[in-house]
Amino acid sequence: MGLPAVFLSEVERLIPRERRFDDPLSTLAFGTDASFYRLIPKLVIRVESEAEVVAVLKLAAAQSVSVTFRAAGTSLSGQALSDSVLIVLGDNWNGREILQQGAQIRLQPGVIGANANAVLLPFQRKIGPDPASINACKIGGIVANNASGMCCGTAQNSYNTLAGIRIVLADGSVLDTEDSASVAAFEQSHTALLEQLAELARATRSNSELASKIRHKYRLKNTTGLSLNALVDFDQPLDILSHLMVGSEGTLGFISSVTYNTVPDHPHKASALVVFPDVENCCRAVTVLKAQPVSAVELLDRRSLRSVENKAGMPDWVKNLSDNACALLIESRAASQSLLHEQLTQVMASLSSFPVEKQVDFSEDPVVYNQLWRIRKDTFPAVGAVRETGTTVIIEDVTFPVEQLAEGVNRLLQLFDKHQYDEAIIFGHALEGNLHFVFTQGFDSPEQVARYEAFMQDVAQLVAVEFGGSLKAEHGTGRNMAPFVELEWGKDAHQLMWQIKRLLDPQGILNPDVVLSNDPHIHLKNLKPLPAADEIVDKCIECGFCEPVCPSRELTLSPRQRIVIWRDIQAKKRAGVDTTALERDYQYQGVDTCAATGLCAQRCPVGINTGDLVRKLRARDANSTGAANWLAKHFDGAIKGTRFTLMAANMARQLLGPKNLASLSHNLTKISANRLPQWTPAMPQAARPIRLNTQQVADPRPRVVYLTACVSRAMGPAFSDREQVPLIDKTRALLEKSGFQVVFPAEQGSLCCGQPFASKGYAEQADRKRSELIDALLEASRGGLDPIYCDTSPCTLRLLQDGLDERLKLHDPVKFIREHMLDRLEFTPQAEPVAIHVTCSTQHLGEAQGLIDIAKRCSQQVVIPEGIHCCGFAGDKGFTTPELNAHALRSLKNAVQICDEGISTSRTCEIGLSHHAGIDYHSLVYLVDRVTRARA
Repeated sequence: MGLPAVFLSEVERLIPRERRFDDPLSTLAFGTDASFYRLIPKLVIRVESEAEVVAVLKLAAAQSVSVTFRAAGTSLSGQALSDSVLIVLGDNWNGREILQQGAQIRLQPGVIGANANAVLLPFQRKIGPDPASINACKIGGIVANNASGMCCGTAQNSYNTLAGIRIVLADGSVLDTEDSASVAAFEQSHTALLEQLAELARATRSNSELASKIRHKYRLKNTTGLSLNALVDFDQPLDILSHLMVGSEGTLGFISSVTYNTVPDHPHKASALVVFPDVENCCRAVTVLKAQPVSAVELLDRRSLRSVENKAGMPDWVKNLSDNACALLIESRAASQSLLHEQLTQVMASLSSFPVEKQVDFSEDPVVYNQLWRIRKDTFPAVGAVRETGTTVIIEDVTFPVEQLAEGVNRLLQLFDKHQYDEAIIFGHALEGNLHFVFTQGFDSPEQVARYEAFMQDVAQLVAVEFGGSLKAEHGTGRNMAPFVELEWGKDAHQLMWQIKRLLDPQGILNPDVVLSNDPHIHLKNLKPLPAADEIVDKCIECGFCEPVCPSRELTLSPRQRIVIWRDIQAKKRAGVDTTALERDYQYQGVDTCAATGLCAQRCPVGINTGDLVRKLRARDANSTGAANWLAKHFDGAIKGTRFTLMAANMARQLLGPKNLASLSHNLTKISANRLPQWTPAMPQAARPIRLNTQQVADPRPRVVYLTACVSRAMGPAFSDREQVPLIDKTRALLEKSGFQVVFPAEQGSLCCGQPFASKGYAEQADRKRSELIDALLEASRGGLDPIYCDTSPCTLRLLQDGLDERLKLHDPVKFIREHMLDRLEFTPQAEPVAIHVTCSTQHLGEAQGLIDIAKRCSQQVVIPEGIHCCGFAGDKGFTTPELNAHALRSLKNAVQICDEGISTSRTCEIGLSHHAGIDYHSLVYLVDRVTRARA
């Protein structure tokens, strides 16, 4: 059944077409979150203001249309899905305001958790919640799910650090608890509601048995059901209402902003790993550590350790642990190093009486403690990576009273054996008795669903009834645990939750069947299929961690959505369904607008590079093999042709003027459907051909082989750039200033790393050019004796990706400057601020921090624009699909407005960056050369 016509017509009047989605591809793409459920919305609305939310809710109430709010969609329990109207956050929900010197922070719901902490970092503060998804999840979801994490516990979650909140209720009314006028208006308009809340609280507190149960439940980590603790912790109805919103999962209202009381972010930390011979000793140690100065204690059972023991970088001893071993990863933090050392001594003394099988002592060395935390963080993806294709990964989230933790762990292990979940592992936040267990599950047969149902019934009985624990500690109730809320809480508390729901959402339009449901089987319905699609992406768990770094998200599809649609296409094809229309839409949304830079792989828990799938699809459609072969063979001619084209464009600029040429070019680009690139003032001039001296001459200076990228040989500075010296000349001058003899490979004009061919799907030609270049570099470097400097990061990455000849010592600009030039140059930093763009390839090469550190040597103020991870120029996409570049850099101009110059390490990226920032972007070497002189 469709949505009411009146509702649709009013929404069309209210929301622009580009922010309404009802086509099959888009609704399917938005019908996925990180859970194992799928609901396809009838309409997706991207809202950009609170006024729009108010208007949509009033329409929904008038027409009895159910709505669901969604932030990042990293939810694990099915709370961010809808088969009606899905309301998602647009760009304009990213506001943040530092208050009281960092003691508080006001955040809109679209702010990513890690970005909130980034702006608090100078104050040595952070928000309390620290979920594992903090680099992807947003504040709206963090508050609505009362998310916590490894160090958060219960004291620092959203409920206990809430300082103020602004909400929109189901009737469209707005309340801002920090605005006295808003409070006064709300108290007048909603007197009856507030009186009923106050009465519910009085009745709850007077019911000593119920009040005691509520207090007990929230002594534990608990997100099962609504936040009934609000009724016993507060007596003022506004305080009650504010805290009911925390953990309500969008079932009681929309959160427009939240103000947190922040918590200390101590700069000094150390971690240790202690392996005990059995679960009992491990869990007894937890109870001792609870009284010690520790910030995190993570439990890992033997199965979880086994799941990562063969991963690269893991210590060899992990493989040799006994079958019953159980480990604790312990972290302590302090405001000073001396205090930290006192704490470490105290912690280790408290464990001195316990038998220990293996121990890694506390270390402050980032290399050591990052490796220890990697053991913990790799457990979940390790299970996901080895699962059978077509199955999903389920991560459950329970709490046992800490004093019963050992028995709880052992009983869970028995349930794994009983239901034959042999791959299941247990890890978790031991200080709170909060355990996660991960297992793989297929839903493609009634028998598999029945096995899951029987297992969950046993888990619910064990945790909620026998141990009096919580079935959801921090992942939210969602649809997953809605049928079990009454089992855990009892009839009185469950009915109290329903009273609250009906009071605040009398029509039941807000996120129905989430948290509270009358359907005892809702957790077994709308189960998400994960059909085989391609071995490159079949391990995807659809968590959404990849999305923040994707330049095309919100323009077309994110990596997660690309995989969702491709899975659906393949499943439909196998079922004999015509996918012509879907594939036609996917060509643009999934293939043409993918930058294919692979940043998604860096965020993916199982290491999937969705760009690899896109390149494979491009290769399938690459039907100009003859032209690719000709280009590979006559590459020097192609570079000359590019120079000629740029020269002609520059002559046109001189004749017509920049403004007239830009207007003419815009019209020609539009008429040609983007086949002719748009000219902008950032367009390069033709690089002057340079006579490269390849003769061997007697020279006592150390040699460096300079590999000039093809874009450096073709593209000179833009006419408007204050730096008019060609990159090759500037680089050679800087290398010589640093005391190097610069040599070039022979026949450099025809050399190419192969990237232009690889990005278009011509792998054979790409590999051929790469091999030619490697041979030339071996010869030029005297068999690898001399280091090689490549002047652009993308070319360096391309050469290194598939394994470079081990004799070659290849460097991108950042690595060469960092390793070979810093001690040869004296830096005098400039006062003028400089903007830094860390290219995708620089990130892949692990040189992001190196670039930032060099920039800080060169300028007293370095600006790194937030949220711009990839510029979207992607080789030539900036010419052929300019909307991708424009979308990726839509926030750049405001972010760099105090700067007159930007720095990067990719010539093509610099074209788009200069155009959209309104300032000149050029290579790092220009900045380094300007502020340095040779050491005496």
